[in-house]
Amino acid sequence: MGEQREGSIAHRVPDLGALELLLAVARLGSLGGAARELGITQPAASSRIRSMERQLGVALVDRSPRGSTLTDAGALVTDWARRVVEAAAAFDAGAQALRHRRDSRLRVAASMTIAEYLLPGWLLALRSQRPDTAVSLLAGNSTTVAERLLADEADLGFVEGLSVPAGLDSTVIAHDHLIVVTAPTHPWARRQRPVPAAELATTPLILREKGSGTRQVLDAALGGLARPLIELSSTTAVKASVVSGAGPAVLSELAVGEELSMRRLVRIPVEGVTLARDLRAVWPTGHRPTGPARELLSLTRG
Repeated sequence: MGEQREGSIAHRVPDLGALELLLAVARLGSLGGAARELGITQPAASSRIRSMERQLGVALVDRSPRGSTLTDAGALVTDWARRVVEAAAAFDAGAQALRHRRDSRLRVAASMTIAEYLLPGWLLALRSQRPDTAVSLLAGNSTTVAERLLADEADLGFVEGLSVPAGLDSTVIAHDHLIVVTAPTHPWARRQRPVPAAELATTPLILREKGSGTRQVLDAALGGLARPLIELSSTTAVKASVVSGAGPAVLSELAVGEELSMRRLVRIPVEGVTLARDLRAVWPTGHRPTGPARELLSLTRG
Protein backbone atom coordinates (compact mmCIF):
# COMPACT_ATOMS: atom_id res chain seq x y z
CA MET A 1 0.00 0.00 0.00
CA GLY A 2 1.27 3.49 -0.82
CA GLU A 3 1.68 6.24 1.72
CA GLN A 4 -1.28 8.51 2.35
CA ARG A 5 -1.15 11.86 0.61
CA GLU A 6 -0.48 14.74 2.98
CA GLY A 7 -3.74 16.35 1.96
CA SER A 8 -5.90 13.25 2.47
CA ILE A 9 -8.90 13.36 4.77
CA ALA A 10 -7.20 10.98 7.23
CA HIS A 11 -4.87 13.82 8.27
CA ARG A 12 -7.73 16.23 8.92
CA VAL A 13 -10.31 14.07 10.73
CA PRO A 14 -9.76 12.82 14.32
CA ASP A 15 -9.60 9.07 14.81
CA LEU A 16 -12.61 7.13 16.06
CA GLY A 17 -11.16 6.75 19.56
CA ALA A 18 -10.95 10.52 19.95
CA LEU A 19 -14.50 10.97 18.63
CA GLU A 20 -15.83 8.33 21.03
CA LEU A 21 -14.08 10.14 23.90
CA LEU A 22 -15.68 13.44 22.91
CA LEU A 23 -19.12 11.79 22.83
CA ALA A 24 -18.53 10.33 26.30
CA VAL A 25 -17.52 13.76 27.67
CA ALA A 26 -20.70 15.26 26.20
CA ARG A 27 -22.85 12.50 27.71
CA LEU A 28 -21.24 12.37 31.17
CA GLY A 29 -20.16 15.99 31.64
CA SER A 30 -16.85 14.81 33.03
CA LEU A 31 -13.51 14.13 31.41
CA GLY A 32 -12.59 11.75 34.24
CA GLY A 33 -15.87 9.86 33.88
CA ALA A 34 -15.38 9.58 30.14
CA ALA A 35 -11.85 8.27 30.68
CA ARG A 36 -13.08 5.61 33.12
CA GLU A 37 -15.85 4.52 30.74
CA LEU A 38 -13.34 4.05 27.90
CA GLY A 39 -10.74 2.36 30.11
CA ILE A 40 -8.01 5.01 29.80
CA THR A 41 -6.35 7.33 32.33
CA GLN A 42 -7.53 10.88 32.80
CA PRO A 43 -4.17 12.34 31.66
CA ALA A 44 -4.42 10.23 28.51
CA ALA A 45 -7.96 11.51 27.93
CA SER A 46 -6.87 15.13 28.46
CA SER A 47 -4.00 14.64 26.04
CA ARG A 48 -6.31 13.16 23.41
CA ILE A 49 -8.76 16.06 23.70
CA ARG A 50 -5.93 18.62 23.42
CA SER A 51 -4.54 16.81 20.39
CA MET A 52 -7.96 16.84 18.75
CA GLU A 53 -8.35 20.55 19.45
CA ARG A 54 -4.98 21.25 17.85
CA GLN A 55 -5.90 19.11 14.85
CA LEU A 56 -9.21 20.92 14.31
CA GLY A 57 -7.97 24.36 15.33
CA VAL A 58 -10.84 25.04 17.76
CA ALA A 59 -11.47 24.60 21.50
CA LEU A 60 -13.87 21.74 22.16
CA VAL A 61 -14.10 21.38 25.95
CA ASP A 62 -14.17 23.90 28.81
CA ARG A 63 -12.64 22.36 31.92
CA SER A 64 -13.48 23.52 35.45
CA PRO A 65 -13.54 22.06 39.00
CA ARG A 66 -17.24 21.39 38.46
CA GLY A 67 -16.68 19.23 35.39
CA SER A 68 -16.23 19.51 31.65
CA THR A 69 -18.64 21.22 29.28
CA LEU A 70 -18.58 21.53 25.53
CA THR A 71 -17.86 24.82 23.83
CA ASP A 72 -20.23 25.92 21.07
CA ALA A 73 -17.79 24.52 18.54
CA GLY A 74 -17.49 21.36 20.64
CA ALA A 75 -21.24 20.83 20.58
CA LEU A 76 -21.29 21.13 16.80
CA VAL A 77 -18.32 18.78 16.39
CA THR A 78 -20.02 16.31 18.74
CA ASP A 79 -23.10 16.16 16.49
CA TRP A 80 -20.85 15.40 13.53
CA ALA A 81 -18.84 12.89 15.57
CA ARG A 82 -21.99 10.98 16.52
CA ARG A 83 -22.85 10.40 12.86
CA VAL A 84 -19.30 9.28 12.09
CA VAL A 85 -19.24 6.81 15.00
CA GLU A 86 -22.68 5.42 14.05
CA ALA A 87 -21.54 4.99 10.45
CA ALA A 88 -18.38 3.24 11.65
CA ALA A 89 -20.46 0.86 13.76
CA ALA A 90 -22.62 0.00 10.74
CA PHE A 91 -19.46 -0.46 8.64
CA ASP A 92 -18.03 -2.80 11.29
CA ALA A 93 -21.22 -4.88 11.36
CA GLY A 94 -21.12 -5.27 7.58
CA ALA A 95 -17.39 -6.03 7.52
CA GLN A 96 -17.70 -8.68 10.20
CA ALA A 97 -20.44 -10.37 8.21
CA LEU A 98 -18.10 -10.63 5.23
CA ARG A 99 -15.67 -12.79 7.19
CA HIS A 100 -16.36 -16.46 6.64
CA ARG A 101 -16.72 -18.23 9.98
CA ARG A 102 -17.25 -21.96 10.39
CA ASP A 103 -19.60 -21.49 13.30
CA SER A 104 -21.81 -19.15 11.28
CA ARG A 105 -25.46 -19.58 12.20
CA LEU A 106 -26.87 -17.10 9.70
CA ARG A 107 -25.82 -17.01 6.05
CA VAL A 108 -27.10 -13.99 4.16
CA ALA A 109 -26.91 -13.45 0.40
CA ALA A 110 -27.72 -9.97 -0.87
CA SER A 111 -27.68 -8.14 -4.17
CA MET A 112 -25.14 -5.35 -4.38
CA THR A 113 -27.30 -2.26 -3.75
CA ILE A 114 -28.92 -3.81 -0.68
CA ALA A 115 -25.59 -5.18 0.58
CA GLU A 116 -23.90 -1.78 0.23
CA TYR A 117 -26.59 0.62 1.40
CA LEU A 118 -29.17 -1.17 3.59
CA LEU A 119 -27.77 -4.39 5.03
CA PRO A 120 -25.07 -2.89 7.32
CA GLY A 121 -27.70 -1.05 9.34
CA TRP A 122 -29.87 -4.16 9.64
CA LEU A 123 -26.89 -6.24 10.77
CA LEU A 124 -26.00 -3.64 13.39
CA ALA A 125 -29.54 -3.83 14.76
CA LEU A 126 -29.40 -7.65 14.73
CA ARG A 127 -26.13 -7.59 16.67
CA SER A 128 -27.76 -5.54 19.42
CA GLN A 129 -30.49 -8.19 19.74
CA ARG A 130 -28.31 -11.26 19.18
CA PRO A 131 -24.71 -10.35 20.04
CA ASP A 132 -23.59 -13.98 19.84
CA THR A 133 -24.99 -14.63 16.37
CA ALA A 134 -22.25 -15.12 13.79
CA VAL A 135 -23.25 -13.87 10.34
CA SER A 136 -21.63 -14.47 6.96
CA LEU A 137 -22.50 -12.27 3.99
CA LEU A 138 -22.35 -13.26 0.32
CA ALA A 139 -22.77 -10.27 -2.00
CA GLY A 140 -23.57 -10.61 -5.70
CA ASN A 141 -26.23 -9.75 -8.23
CA SER A 142 -29.84 -10.93 -7.88
CA THR A 143 -29.24 -14.02 -10.03
CA THR A 144 -26.34 -15.07 -7.82
CA VAL A 145 -28.45 -14.60 -4.68
CA ALA A 146 -31.08 -17.01 -6.05
CA GLU A 147 -28.40 -19.56 -6.95
CA ARG A 148 -26.93 -19.41 -3.43
CA LEU A 149 -30.31 -19.97 -1.80
CA LEU A 150 -31.27 -22.85 -4.07
CA ALA A 151 -27.87 -24.50 -3.46
CA ASP A 152 -28.45 -24.25 0.34
CA GLU A 153 -25.49 -21.87 0.65
CA ALA A 154 -27.60 -19.13 2.27
CA ASP A 155 -30.48 -18.99 4.75
CA LEU A 156 -31.96 -15.65 3.69
CA GLY A 157 -31.52 -13.50 0.60
CA PHE A 158 -32.31 -10.02 -0.63
CA VAL A 159 -32.92 -9.14 -4.29
CA GLU A 160 -33.86 -6.10 -6.37
CA GLY A 161 -35.29 -7.54 -9.59
CA LEU A 162 -38.78 -7.29 -11.05
CA SER A 163 -39.77 -10.89 -10.36
CA VAL A 164 -39.13 -13.62 -7.82
CA PRO A 165 -36.78 -16.32 -9.12
CA ALA A 166 -38.29 -19.79 -9.49
CA GLY A 167 -38.08 -21.92 -6.37
CA LEU A 168 -38.16 -18.99 -3.95
CA ASP A 169 -40.79 -17.37 -1.77
CA SER A 170 -40.57 -13.67 -0.99
CA THR A 171 -41.90 -10.62 0.78
CA VAL A 172 -41.52 -6.97 -0.18
CA ILE A 173 -39.41 -5.09 2.37
CA ALA A 174 -38.99 -1.71 0.66
CA HIS A 175 -39.56 0.23 -2.55
CA ASP A 176 -36.83 1.81 -4.64
CA HIS A 177 -36.54 4.11 -7.64
CA LEU A 178 -33.85 4.15 -10.27
CA ILE A 179 -32.73 7.54 -11.54
CA VAL A 180 -30.61 8.77 -14.41
CA VAL A 181 -27.41 10.52 -13.31
CA THR A 182 -24.51 12.20 -15.08
CA ALA A 183 -21.45 14.22 -14.18
CA PRO A 184 -22.15 17.99 -13.94
CA THR A 185 -20.12 18.49 -17.14
CA HIS A 186 -22.31 16.21 -19.26
CA PRO A 187 -24.54 17.96 -21.85
CA TRP A 188 -27.67 16.47 -20.25
CA ALA A 189 -26.91 18.40 -17.05
CA ARG A 190 -27.62 21.65 -18.93
CA ARG A 191 -30.87 20.54 -20.57
CA GLN A 192 -34.05 22.44 -19.81
CA ARG A 193 -36.41 19.57 -20.71
CA PRO A 194 -36.55 15.92 -19.54
CA VAL A 195 -34.81 13.24 -21.57
CA PRO A 196 -37.42 11.19 -23.51
CA ALA A 197 -37.47 7.43 -23.06
CA ALA A 198 -36.58 6.94 -26.74
CA GLU A 199 -33.42 9.03 -26.36
CA LEU A 200 -32.48 7.18 -23.17
CA ALA A 201 -32.88 3.88 -25.03
CA THR A 202 -30.56 4.96 -27.85
CA THR A 203 -27.87 6.56 -25.67
CA PRO A 204 -24.93 4.34 -24.64
CA LEU A 205 -25.07 4.03 -20.85
CA ILE A 206 -22.76 2.86 -18.10
CA LEU A 207 -24.66 -0.22 -16.93
CA ARG A 208 -24.63 -2.91 -14.30
CA GLU A 209 -24.09 -6.40 -15.70
CA LYS A 210 -26.93 -8.62 -16.94
CA GLY A 211 -28.40 -10.55 -14.01
CA SER A 212 -28.35 -7.54 -11.68
CA GLY A 213 -31.68 -6.22 -10.40
CA THR A 214 -30.86 -2.73 -11.65
CA ARG A 215 -30.23 -4.00 -15.18
CA GLN A 216 -33.42 -6.11 -15.15
CA VAL A 217 -35.57 -3.08 -14.29
CA LEU A 218 -33.91 -0.86 -16.90
CA ASP A 219 -34.11 -3.47 -19.67
CA ALA A 220 -37.79 -4.08 -18.91
CA ALA A 221 -38.58 -0.35 -18.86
CA LEU A 222 -36.85 0.22 -22.21
CA GLY A 223 -38.12 -2.95 -23.85
CA GLY A 224 -34.70 -4.57 -23.71
CA LEU A 225 -33.20 -1.71 -25.70
CA ALA A 226 -30.69 -0.35 -23.17
CA ARG A 227 -27.34 0.18 -24.92
CA PRO A 228 -24.20 -0.50 -22.89
CA LEU A 229 -21.27 1.87 -23.13
CA ILE A 230 -19.57 -0.01 -20.30
CA GLU A 231 -20.85 -2.94 -18.22
CA LEU A 232 -19.61 -3.10 -14.60
CA SER A 233 -20.30 -5.53 -11.77
CA SER A 234 -20.69 -3.09 -8.87
CA THR A 235 -22.62 0.08 -8.17
CA THR A 236 -19.47 1.73 -6.81
CA ALA A 237 -17.65 1.13 -10.09
CA VAL A 238 -20.57 2.55 -12.09
CA LYS A 239 -20.65 5.69 -9.93
CA ALA A 240 -16.91 6.22 -10.30
CA SER A 241 -17.20 5.98 -14.08
CA VAL A 242 -20.06 8.48 -14.19
CA VAL A 243 -18.25 10.94 -11.91
CA SER A 244 -15.23 10.74 -14.21
CA GLY A 245 -17.42 11.96 -17.08
CA ALA A 246 -17.51 8.68 -19.03
CA GLY A 247 -21.26 8.89 -19.60
CA PRO A 248 -24.73 8.67 -17.99
CA ALA A 249 -25.98 5.79 -15.87
CA VAL A 250 -29.16 4.54 -14.24
CA LEU A 251 -28.73 3.79 -10.53
CA SER A 252 -30.75 3.38 -7.35
CA GLU A 253 -31.64 6.52 -5.41
CA LEU A 254 -30.21 4.71 -2.39
CA ALA A 255 -26.76 4.65 -3.97
CA VAL A 256 -26.28 8.25 -5.05
CA GLY A 257 -27.57 10.47 -2.24
CA GLU A 258 -24.14 11.65 -1.14
CA GLU A 259 -22.90 12.27 -4.67
CA LEU A 260 -26.01 14.28 -5.53
CA SER A 261 -25.78 16.43 -2.39
CA MET A 262 -22.11 17.19 -3.13
CA ARG A 263 -22.89 17.90 -6.82
CA ARG A 264 -20.49 15.22 -7.96
CA LEU A 265 -23.47 13.78 -9.83
CA VAL A 266 -26.56 15.44 -11.29
CA ARG A 267 -30.03 13.88 -11.46
CA ILE A 268 -31.48 14.02 -14.98
CA PRO A 269 -35.29 14.12 -15.35
CA VAL A 270 -36.73 11.61 -17.81
CA GLU A 271 -40.19 11.19 -19.28
CA GLY A 272 -42.12 8.30 -20.74
CA VAL A 273 -40.51 5.62 -18.58
CA THR A 274 -41.08 4.32 -15.05
CA LEU A 275 -38.04 3.04 -13.17
CA ALA A 276 -39.51 1.71 -9.92
CA ARG A 277 -38.89 -1.62 -8.24
CA ASP A 278 -39.59 -3.59 -5.09
CA LEU A 279 -36.81 -4.76 -2.82
CA ARG A 280 -37.54 -8.27 -1.59
CA ALA A 281 -36.38 -10.74 1.01
CA VAL A 282 -36.32 -14.25 -0.47
CA TRP A 283 -35.90 -17.80 0.79
CA PRO A 284 -36.38 -21.34 -0.58
CA THR A 285 -40.01 -22.22 -1.18
CA GLY A 286 -41.55 -23.94 1.83
CA HIS A 287 -38.73 -23.00 4.21
CA ARG A 288 -39.95 -19.88 6.00
CA PRO A 289 -37.04 -18.18 7.84
CA THR A 290 -36.57 -19.16 11.47
CA GLY A 291 -34.26 -18.10 14.31
CA PRO A 292 -31.76 -15.33 13.43
CA ALA A 293 -32.99 -15.25 9.81
CA ARG A 294 -36.52 -14.50 10.98
CA GLU A 295 -35.23 -11.79 13.34
CA LEU A 296 -33.21 -10.17 10.56
CA LEU A 297 -36.28 -10.26 8.31
CA SER A 298 -38.34 -8.49 10.97
CA LEU A 299 -35.68 -5.78 11.30
CA THR A 300 -35.93 -4.94 7.60
CA ARG A 301 -39.49 -3.78 8.18
CA GLY A 302 -38.67 -1.50 11.10
